[in-house]
Order: sequence, then C-alpha cells, then structure tokens
Amino acid sequence: MKTLTSFFDRMVQRYLPDAFLFAIILTIAVFLLGMGVMGSSPVEMVEYWGTGFWDLLEFAMQMSLIVVTGYILASTPFVRKILQKISTLANTPGQAILLVTFVASIACLINYGFGLVVGALLAIHIARRVTSVDYRLLMASAYSGFLLWHGGLSGSIPLLIATDDHFLMDSIGTVPVTETLFSSFNLFIVLFLLLTLPLLNWYLMKARDPFTNTDASTWDTKDYADTEEEEVPPENSTPAERLENSRIISLIIGLMGLGFIIYHFVQNGFDLNLNIVNFIFLFMGILFHKTPRGFLNSVTSAVKNAGGIIIQFPFYAGIMGMMVESGLSQKMSMWFVNISNDVTLPLFSFISAGIVNFFVPSGGGQWAVQGPIMVPAALEIGADTAKTAMGVAWGDAWTNMIQPFWALPLLAIAGLKVRDIMGFCVMILFYSFIPIAIGLLFL
Repeated sequence: MKTLTSFFDRMVQRYLPDAFLFAIILTIAVFLLGMGVMGSSPVEMVEYWGTGFWDLLEFAMQMSLIVVTGYILASTPFVRKILQKISTLANTPGQAILLVTFVASIACLINYGFGLVVGALLAIHIARRVTSVDYRLLMASAYSGFLLWHGGLSGSIPLLIATDDHFLMDSIGTVPVTETLFSSFNLFIVLFLLLTLPLLNWYLMKARDPFTNTDASTWDTKDYADTEEEEVPPENSTPAERLENSRIISLIIGLMGLGFIIYHFVQNGFDLNLNIVNFIFLFMGILFHKTPRGFLNSVTSAVKNAGGIIIQFPFYAGIMGMMVESGLSQKMSMWFVNISNDVTLPLFSFISAGIVNFFVPSGGGQWAVQGPIMVPAALEIGADTAKTAMGVAWGDAWTNMIQPFWALPLLAIAGLKVRDIMGFCVMILFYSFIPIAIGLLFL
C-alpha cells in the first residue's frame, strides 16, 4: 500500500499539469478523437467546441459563488467559532484525517456544494491546530467526501427522474427516490463508504513517504481562521461612511434574505439546491458580518479564489459540446451497452459513466447524454432501470476523484494545486470501485 500510494503521488507530482492545462489537454484529445473515431472534420469539431463554449455560464457562476459566499460566511466570527469548536475534536493527525473525511462526507450527502466548502474550511481550521498533519492528505480527505454526493439528497439524476415531466418520462415514468436514493443497494454503498473512507484515508496517512515533509506547518493556510478586528468608524465620519458601517442596513437586508429562505423551505420542502445554498451563505454572511463594510472587506478577499473556476469552466463546456455533437459520448456508451446483459448493465453503466465523466463532468449534463442510451437498453434487455440510472450517477461521482473540474472550489480555498491531492485520490478511486460494484451487481 505504501509503495502504491508513493508511486501514484510521485507520478502525479511529476506529470500532472495545472488544472487549466489539464482542461486544454482534454480539449485537444477530444478534438482529435472526434476526427479520428467519429470522422468529423476539423471545421465541424471547432464549430462544436465554440458553440458549446458558453453553455456552462450559469453553472460557472454558481460554483464561483459557492467559493466566494462560503469564504464570506466562514470568515464571520460566529462561523469561525463553530468550525474551531468542531476542530477541537481532533488532536492528532489520525484524528484530523478521520474527522475531516466523516464531516465532509455527511455534508456532501446533504448537498455537494455545501460539502465542498465545509470540508475545505474545516480542514483549514484543523490544520491550524494539528500542524503535524499531512496538509495535502487532509485536503484530499475533505475532497473524498465528494465521492458520496450523487447517492445523497442533492443527486441530480435520481432527483430528476423522480420529477414529473422529465425528458425520459414516456419511457420509464417517474422513478421514486425509494427505488434510487433509498434503495437497499444505494444505502449499502453510501453507508459502506461513509464508514470506511475515513479509515482508508487514515491508512493512507500511515503509508505516506516519511522522508517527504508535507506537514500543515509548511503550508500557507491563509487567513480563514484568523480573527478579524471589527472596524471602528472615525469620529468625524461622512454620511457615506456611516452608511457603510451601519448595522441597521445589514440587519434589514439580512432579515429579508432570511425571510425568503424560510419561505423557500416551507414551499418546497428540503430542496437544498445550489442556488439556495449560495443564497443562505450570502445572507447569513451579511448578517454575521454585521456591517456592509465588514461584509465588503470579506468579499474583496474572497473573489480572488474564484479565478480558476471562471476561466476553466468554459473550456469544459467546449469539451462537452464536442463530445455530444460529434457523437463520441454516445459511441462510448453504446460500446458498454453492447457487452451488457440484464444483470451487468448497471455495472457497465457505472464504468461507462466514469469514462464519459472525464469529458462531461456534470451530473445533469451527463444524464442528458447517457440517459437516452442506457434507459432504452435497460428496457430492451429487462435490466433494472432505477439501478441503471444510479449506475450512471455513481459513475459520475466516481471519477470526480481524478477529474480536477469539481476539485477547483476546494483547491481554491485550500491554496493547493491539483497535483497536490490527486495521488491520494487515485487510491480512493481504486478502493471505492469495490463497494459500488458490489452494490450494483449483487444487491
């Protein structure tokens, strides 16, 4: 285990480029595959790429706000005290790894955007206390919780097919979450990973190279856990300065936001989507910072962390455009369908989704590509359609461990490069295949 972990860590450190260059390399690879495998012309591939380039603008804005609003809320004295209180549960490197993995996993089961931010920020607070913990592995542990998201309450595929009028309604009708999220096979996968991922990450800590110093004390953990002094307005302040330091202004707009949050949950139940998570983070940040000036100072510090997301997501949208419009994603999916039977289709759906996820790293977008292929195949050969859909969902979550797309918010908060955590994530990828495959095949 130590040899294998060290090998992948060294390979990733040496050969994996920055996340932006990774997106560029994927762009070139899909461009060439579209011509070589599908027979598309260079002009057509450029057209597919350019046409799809801006298709993720809304999503990119949502993910940018996850980082920004998460930072804003975390930098408030109130939330800092909560995270610091939780961080006191860990006093050794082993306890730090176990705690971060478990909390991040629970948070991602509730909502994936919430989980990414909470895991990263808790890890930073723990790193400030337990300075001997491996900072890279600590952040990889926080990211490993993201593996569970598509089996949880914000899983886009099971929630979509449980909704009236979804695009495959005529084929499979509505599929209740009792057959997907709360099925025996999904609960087995979720509980198995929830209980064993912390132990795996703890074991990876034991297997790390003792001659490589990556303790938290050697890394810049930024200022998330630092205490901010409240600004005192000058005695002879102008009307504008008094407004900027007015607690009443923040209280009024904050309470308006809080009112809408309550209204949203009363009307929609526990609908914790990305927009409402960002809304909660934003307005709780306004309330807890107490004044507009304190809030804006936090915003200034926060926005610098969103650069990677803003610039890279359009490239992934272009990759998705080439994959879908050239037919490359459909061809990959059909290859697995052709070798499947009624028992193995959910497993092969999972594997094919894991491969497609490299190029279409969006759960909803991936289902739009693979759903129209996998569902008719399941109906034709008599496979379980709900389990086949969950196979695609788990495949989407599975290879996120080695796809930088979703790691960008966490890396921005942590101040790390993708190569810093990916060697550990490869080991998590290999391990997680086992319980997911057992759940999809035998339960």
